Amino acid sequence: MPGTTEHRSETPADTPDPEPADRYLAGPAALLGGPANVIMQLSLPPVGRGVVESTVDSGRYTLHPRKRGRTTLTYLAVAMLGTDAERAAFREATDTSHRHVRSGPDSPVQYNAFDPRLQLWVAACIYRGTADSLSLLFGPMDDAFADELYAESSRFGTTLQMPAHLWPRDRAAFAEYWETQLPHTSFDDEVKAYLLDQVVDLGPYRRSERLAFRRLNRFFTSGFLPQHFRDELGLDWGPRRQRAFELIMRTIGAAMHLLPTRWRLYPLDKHLRDMRRRRALGKPLV
Repeated sequence: MPGTTEHRSETPADTPDPEPADRYLAGPAALLGGPANVIMQLSLPPVGRGVVESTVDSGRYTLHPRKRGRTTLTYLAVAMLGTDAERAAFREATDTSHRHVRSGPDSPVQYNAFDPRLQLWVAACIYRGTADSLSLLFGPMDDAFADELYAESSRFGTTLQMPAHLWPRDRAAFAEYWETQLPHTSFDDEVKAYLLDQVVDLGPYRRSERLAFRRLNRFFTSGFLPQHFRDELGLDWGPRRQRAFELIMRTIGAAMHLLPTRWRLYPLDKHLRDMRRRRALGKPLV
């Protein structure tokens, strides 16, 4: 395992970014594609074991699924839409939980939530999911926009503890990084069961909610996953489902073009406002 470091800086001012980043996010895609992204992140064994073995009950998805979802969506919103000071505050709040996420003597793999290379993988999965989602919703990106999105997406890592220099220098370097990481991904039996039972089939939710949304969640989760990860989990997919998935996503994208910007960002903008209110009142951010 590489060494772990805590990346810190002085708290910056609450100044908005010169270029608004709302064009890089789509709230509906974050909601529908979130479970698939969790699966990709947990496919790296130290990340998967860190989640399954975590003793931080306040942030456990299996105990508090709505709170876990709120925290994740807030993190995405702060990373891309927040100020430097807000990102620093959220990083500090996240650090409080991450300090307790480290392997024990009986863990099958060694991990530490502060490991910047594990955070690089998490950020890479979020970027990959974001880019795929935008393409599914709005069509292929031109090179200029794709380069802008990639550069901005480094914040998915630096809003945690990942030093900026670890982010691959450009999209070509990222593609190389991604391909070199895939052979290192796998799910042991416990992580696989956790993902299928809890994430794909909505295990932590009430029975009525599982009956209402489980099939829909399985469909979108499978659709957002690259085939490599579907194969690892044994999720059934095929050309007919792929065509249906792409048609639904294009329809959602067309509808979003007709709606005000706030609908494109919902619920990310709602969670960002809630974070700002909590921060102003001195309440916990995660």
